Amino acid sequence: MKRRDFLTLSLGAAALTALAAPARAGDRPKEIRIGTQKGGFFPAVKARRTVEDAFKPLGIDIVWVDFQFGPPLLEAINVGSVDFGYVGDAPPIFAQAASAKIRYAAAVKQNGNTQAIVVPKDSPIKTLADLKGKRIAFGKGSSAHNLLVAALEKAGLSWSDITPAPLAPADATAAFVKGSVDAWSIWDPYLALAELKENARVIAWDKDVHKPNAFYIVGSDFVEKYPGLVAKLNATFAAEGIWANSHHEEVAKAQAEATGVDIEAVKRFVDRSTYSVVPVDDEIIKSQQAVADRFTRLGLIPKSITVADIVWKWTPST
Repeated sequence: MKRRDFLTLSLGAAALTALAAPARAGDRPKEIRIGTQKGGFFPAVKARRTVEDAFKPLGIDIVWVDFQFGPPLLEAINVGSVDFGYVGDAPPIFAQAASAKIRYAAAVKQNGNTQAIVVPKDSPIKTLADLKGKRIAFGKGSSAHNLLVAALEKAGLSWSDITPAPLAPADATAAFVKGSVDAWSIWDPYLALAELKENARVIAWDKDVHKPNAFYIVGSDFVEKYPGLVAKLNATFAAEGIWANSHHEEVAKAQAEATGVDIEAVKRFVDRSTYSVVPVDDEIIKSQQAVADRFTRLGLIPKSITVADIVWKWTPST
C-alpha cells in the first residue's frame, strides 16, 4: 500500500486540522488525546473518569476523539493529531508499511469471539470454501480485512477467488441489508447487530482462523518524549480492564447510552469480550508478524516489515 493509499483511509485534511496539536508546557503536555472506536469499554471508562482522575494531579487534561474504525485513527496518530489509541491487529501493519510514526504500547489478547464472517440467514454459503466467487464486504486496512485474508488462506482460496468490497462499517451494513454483498467480515457491535436485526449467520469466527489481538498504539514522538506518561496510560487502562471483566452490566449500559446501539446487541458484544491489557510479548509479536507476512505475500502492503521494530517495551510495575 502506497502512502497516498493509506491516507485515503484517514480523516480528511480539515478534520485533522481541527484536531490540531495542543501546546506543550515544560516536560508535560497540557493534554493527552486518546483515540477510540465505537464499542468496547471506553464509554464506561469515560463515565468513570478514571483516566482523567489519574492524570489530573499532573495537570494534564484527557481529550477523547472517536473514530469509526482503526486506519483513520492511526493516521491521526501518525500526523500528531492524536497521541494514543486503540485498534485491531491489521491497522498497525498497514501503518508501519506506510512508515507511520507509531509504536505498539500494549496489547489486549482477544478470545476470537467478537469478529466474524457472516452471511444472510438464507444464504447457500455454508463454509469458507463456499466464498469462492462471492462479493465480500470488509473494512479496508481493518482487523476484518485480516480476518478475511486469513479465512481465505485457511480454505485454500486466494484473494483473486473473491470479489472484494472494501466498505466502511456503515456502508457495509447497508450493502448487507440490501443484499448487494454475499458475505461480510465485521467486528462487534456491528456483528451483534447483524445477528440480532438481520438474523445473520456466522460461518467463521476470528478464533477459527487465527489468533487475534488488539492494541494500544502511541505516537513514536510522544512515547519518546513522555515514556512515563505512556506507562501510566497502560497501567490505567489495565486497571480498567480488570474492572470491566467483572462488570459487564455496567460496561454494556454505558456503551448503549453513549452510542445508541441496541442494548441487547451491546450485551451480546460485551459478554463475549475480554479487556485484559498486557505487554506486547514475544508470542504477540509472533502472531502479529504472521499478519504482516500474510499481507506481504498477497501484495497488500508494499514491502515486508518487522513488527518488533516498532514495539515499545512496557514493564508493568508490580
